[in-house]
Amino acid sequence: MLEKGKRYLKKLKILRSLKARLFLIILLAGIVPCVIMRMAILQNYEDRAVNVRIADVQNQFKILANHLITYGYLHDTSSEVVNTELEQLSNVYDGRVLIIDQNFKVIKDTYGISEGKTVISEEVIRCFQGSSTTNYDSGNGYIEITTPIAGSSAEKESGVLEDGTEKLAEGVLLTSVSTDSITMTLELLDRRALIVELIVLAFIVALAFVMANLVTAPFERITQAINDVKEGFNDEQISVNDYVETEHIVDAFNQLLGRMKALDDSRQEFVSNVSHELKTPLTSMKVLADSLMMQEEAPIELYQEFMTDIANEIERENKIINDLLSLVKMDKKAADMNIVQIDINELLELILKRLRPIARKQNIEVIYESMRPVTAEVDEVKLTLALSNLVENAIKYNKPKGWVKVFLDADHQFFTVEVSDSGIGIPEDAMEHIYERFYRVDKSHSREIGGTGLGLAITRNAVLMHRGSIRAESKEGEGTTFTVKIPLIHPVG
Repeated sequence: MLEKGKRYLKKLKILRSLKARLFLIILLAGIVPCVIMRMAILQNYEDRAVNVRIADVQNQFKILANHLITYGYLHDTSSEVVNTELEQLSNVYDGRVLIIDQNFKVIKDTYGISEGKTVISEEVIRCFQGSSTTNYDSGNGYIEITTPIAGSSAEKESGVLEDGTEKLAEGVLLTSVSTDSITMTLELLDRRALIVELIVLAFIVALAFVMANLVTAPFERITQAINDVKEGFNDEQISVNDYVETEHIVDAFNQLLGRMKALDDSRQEFVSNVSHELKTPLTSMKVLADSLMMQEEAPIELYQEFMTDIANEIERENKIINDLLSLVKMDKKAADMNIVQIDINELLELILKRLRPIARKQNIEVIYESMRPVTAEVDEVKLTLALSNLVENAIKYNKPKGWVKVFLDADHQFFTVEVSDSGIGIPEDAMEHIYERFYRVDKSHSREIGGTGLGLAITRNAVLMHRGSIRAESKEGEGTTFTVKIPLIHPVG
């Protein structure tokens, strides 16, 4: 049943609204103090009115007690003066008066129904000991007061109570006073306070509504601005600086918007570059084919030359497509990686064995140096592709009779592979762009050697998928060093 109630509350969107919650908070913050104040005022009035009535009654009945002693009323109840006074006090206070003698017997009852009866109670006993008592019964609407009747001869004639204590009073006045007038006044005050409270409540409701709207207005402006961006009416950064919280939200959204714009620009640029890179070989092949078709009796040597060029363009197209497929695979999540424990020394030796024939063609020396045996948890295919790209680039973008050095080292947590060369180097202003897709430092030289501009992008993605890092240092005309650092144990999660 409780779960059903929770599910039902979740469906009520208004209860999840910030504006509704602020409205309720302000409303409660205004109403609760009003209710507490009204109750406190009424309680304070009631307590004070009861205390005043008690003090007034006690004063009157102390005087009466003295008269009872003076006229010897405890021994003779025929005194008209005392009887008249009792009747007047009973009428004034709308109450009942009982006079109890030392034997706990009622010798006088203004109601005339308890005379001759015995009254023994804690209040009466305490009063015989000389202590007046008061008891306010708000439920039944009366105040019960006991007043000791003691004269100058009380100590001489005092008896002993059942508990052994000495009687200090000759008798007790037990008085019940009505509080109907106090109750009526309380009801009148309560009605008036309720009217005032309703007026204040109406004002608080209006104030809560206005304040809730004012407080949530900046968030509604943020929502509207985000909707405008979503619908395409606006692509500028939004600004709502009413609160620190809205500034944080707006800053986060603007950063996200900037990231989305950068990704969109990157995607458009990527599509444009892909289209251009794929179209260039096709255009070359079409030009070569058209040239052959326009020559009716072209020699066989020309056909062989043109067909060789067409085959080279096809090979270049195929390489671009393969690199694109590799890049797409690199963009997948790390969960798709096939992590195994391999010998990094053997992996590097195998890579260099495959690439040394290319180096020998350009008369470039390839040097491999390892400081220690290294075993690590990696994706062999992806890491091989990344390191092969670095070594192949070092060979291709090198100088004649140059050198390429591959250095392997490790500590307790990472292994490091450095690939350095004596090549043409990378200009300083190009360093921040080298990992961008299709970016080439020397486009003419890249075309000559068949570069696609995707190798370093693939390498960087492969390294990042291993939770590693790659750093490049270069000086134009002197060479380049790439440093790859990868954990020995592949992080989980």
